[in-house]
Amino acid sequence: MHFIRKNIYNPLALGLAFLVLVSILFTTLWVLVPPPPRSIELATGFPNGLYQQFGEKLQNELAQEGVSLKLRTTGGTGDNLALINDPNSGVDFAMVQGGIADTSKYPNLVSIAGVFYEPVWVWYRESAFKGEGGRLSLLSQLKGKRVSIGSEGSGTLILASQLLEASGLGEKNFYAEKLKPLQALEKFKKGELDAVFLVSAAEAPLIKSFYETADMRLMNFEQADAYVHLFPFLSKVTVPRGVVSIAYDLPRQEIQVLAATATLVGKDDVSPALVTLLLSETYDVLKSYSYLQKPGEFPSGSGLDFPAHVDAEIYLKDGPSFLHRHLPFWTAVWIGRFAKIVIPLLVILIPLFTYIPAFKNLLLRLKLSQVYEELKVIERNALNPELRDKNYKDLEDIERRVGNIKVSMLDAKELYDLKGHVGEVRSRLNLMS
Repeated sequence: MHFIRKNIYNPLALGLAFLVLVSILFTTLWVLVPPPPRSIELATGFPNGLYQQFGEKLQNELAQEGVSLKLRTTGGTGDNLALINDPNSGVDFAMVQGGIADTSKYPNLVSIAGVFYEPVWVWYRESAFKGEGGRLSLLSQLKGKRVSIGSEGSGTLILASQLLEASGLGEKNFYAEKLKPLQALEKFKKGELDAVFLVSAAEAPLIKSFYETADMRLMNFEQADAYVHLFPFLSKVTVPRGVVSIAYDLPRQEIQVLAATATLVGKDDVSPALVTLLLSETYDVLKSYSYLQKPGEFPSGSGLDFPAHVDAEIYLKDGPSFLHRHLPFWTAVWIGRFAKIVIPLLVILIPLFTYIPAFKNLLLRLKLSQVYEELKVIERNALNPELRDKNYKDLEDIERRVGNIKVSMLDAKELYDLKGHVGEVRSRLNLMS
C-alpha cells in the first residue's frame, strides 16, 4: 500500500501502468480476433466431375495468395454434407447441390455463394423409345425402363428420385440402378440401360464421355415449367442446339432442362477475410464458365438452400472492401485485424480518460483527509503535557510526508493549504509549550 501511495502521482509509474494495461488488452483482443487459416479443405465430388475441376482451379488461385486448399474427392453432395457437418472430418467447405439438403439438420452451415448451374441431364437410348418416335420428353415415359438414377451419397440420386416421384414413378414402376456416372455409362454401352440421370454442369469433363457414346440423346423437359413451380430451388435453363457439343450436334435441337445451383457451403464461424478471398478467386475461376450461365450471373446470392454468410452478402452486393480492393490479401488482413482491435480499445480507453482526473482528485482528497484527521488528534492532545514529545514527533512525521507529496499544477492550492494548516498546528504547540 505504501508503494502504491508513493507512486500514485509519479508520471513515469502512471505511464508504465497505462502501457501495461493497454498491452494486456491488446494481447487479449489479438488472441480473440484470429487471422484466417492458411490451410483449408474442400469436399468436392467425383474425381472427373466439375466439383473437382472447380476445386482444382480454386486451389491454384488460392495458392497465389498463400492459402493452401486441400481437395477431398467424395461420392457427391450427400457425402459432402456429412463431412462438413462432422467437426472431426477436417473439412472446412463443401460443394453442395441445390435443393438436396434438409437445412434444419445443418444449423451451423452457411452459403458462401451459388457458383454455377447444374442441369439435370437425362441421357437416353433412342432405340429404347421407338414407340414415342425415338424421343424422350416426359419422365413418365421411363415406366418399365432400365434407368440409372445416381449413386448412394450423390445429389443426383436425391434429385432424380424427387423428379420421378413427382412424375408418378416409384422404383416399382421401372428398373432403377444406383450407379456412379462412369459405371452407368459402361452399362449403357453394353445395352443394359435405357436412360441415365446425370446432374452436372455443361463444362464438366464427364459430359464428354457421354456425348461421345453412340445412340445417346438428351431429353427435352417439356414440362420444365411445372417442375420449377413444384421445386422452387430448380431453374429452367435453355440449352441451345449444339452447345454441349458442336461436333456431335448435341443437343440436336434447342431443349429445356432443369437445373439446380451448385453452392459453396462453409461453417458459420468461417473467417470473414477468408469469405472475401474465396469470393474474389471464385469470380476469376468462373470467367471460363459460359455454356449456360450469362456473364456475371455467378457467383450469386440467389437460390441458396442455406442462409448466406453476412460478409458474403455484403461482398456480392457491394464488392470487396476498400482494403481488399487496394492491398494484397494478407496486408489487408493484418491491417483489418489491427483495426478490429484498436477500435474496441478506443471504446474502452476514451471513457476511461474522462474518469482519470476525477479519480486522481478523489485519491488526493483521501490522502489530504487522512493528514487532517491526524492533525485533529494532535490538537486534541496538545493540552496534555505527557503527550508533548509524541505530538512533536507525529507532527514532524506529518511535515515530512506532506513535503514528499507531489501533485499537479491544478492541485497545488490544496497542497499548500495543507502545509499552511500544518504550520498553524506547530505554532499552537509552540505556544502551549
